[in-house]
Amino acid sequence: MELRARLIVEGFITGLHKSPYHGFSVEFTEHRPYNPGDELRHVDWKVYAKTDRHYVKQYEEETNLRHYVVLDTSPSMRYKHNAPLSKLEFSAYLASALHLMMIRQRDATGLIAFDESIHTILPPKSTTGYIRTLLSTLERITDMEPAGERTGAAAVLNEVAERISRRSLVVVITDLFENIAEHETLLNALRHLRYRGHEVLVFHVLESETERRFKFPDVPMRFVDMETGEEMSLNPAQVRENYEGAVRAFSERFRLRCRERNIDFVELDTMKPYGTALLAYLNKRNRLT
Repeated sequence: MELRARLIVEGFITGLHKSPYHGFSVEFTEHRPYNPGDELRHVDWKVYAKTDRHYVKQYEEETNLRHYVVLDTSPSMRYKHNAPLSKLEFSAYLASALHLMMIRQRDATGLIAFDESIHTILPPKSTTGYIRTLLSTLERITDMEPAGERTGAAAVLNEVAERISRRSLVVVITDLFENIAEHETLLNALRHLRYRGHEVLVFHVLESETERRFKFPDVPMRFVDMETGEEMSLNPAQVRENYEGAVRAFSERFRLRCRERNIDFVELDTMKPYGTALLAYLNKRNRLT
């Protein structure tokens, strides 16, 4: 997990430096220039000896943005099809890369994982050694059998909104496979996070070839719901056009409702690299500083 996280982040940063995107603060300094009125006891005299300039040490409360990565681990996240990784594996590696970037930026970062309810909570910390705890937990989560049968994102996000007392950036990683009747409740839960003063970034993770475009062979097939066990037999060709239109309409509607609440909504494909997600995070992070 740690090796993958470092490869994802280093590859992304290398590509970012070669791209037209400039001005992103991928690394944050522990110091800032001295300003009149700053207490002399906070001046870093070792830095002064090297640079002949006065810099003030910055402390956690000055520099750190608090993050929570909220990861959906419900049974539907085990879906893989032709992708190299299941949605859960893809999302866990994304979470690991985000945690690594956050700690490199000296931000405090924590993890909440859920299926029907919350089963894992690691509070935000910014210490370098904490990354091992976060990544080993993510590795354990990808290996464990799902305990719950369904996705309980709405109830979980309402609970998260009540649990987090300090303003934070909440990054939600999910496939949104909640009962369709619950989507309005889920949007209200996201609004609850905003009402409590938190910034929210939602990553919608799907295996796009089949889950967005329904590209299965045009032969009679049996489909089984990974969360309810419900079965349905059909020929994909008979429903593909309607299915694709319904998924597209849902995504656009969800994106619009998120935008109305100043929530960032980003679609991700398990067949694609992580650059889209990491760039979306950096955009969000830089707007908050």
